[in-house]
Amino acid sequence: MVNEREAASILCYSVRALQNWRHRGGGPDFVRVSARSIRYRRADLDAWVTARTVSNTSQTN
Repeated sequence: MVNEREAASILCYSVRALQNWRHRGGGPDFVRVSARSIRYRRADLDAWVTARTVSNTSQTN
């Protein structure tokens, strides 16, 4: 598992983007270890990227 800083780096997004997605939904699945400790499984990050992979601009997710 990786922390949110490492997950943001893997996805090439900011930590703030991950925090917004957790609050609003739509981001990768995460593990709430405690009230202040969030972790991401690499498999969940990969699955999130795969679910958004398209082959052309007219294709939807």
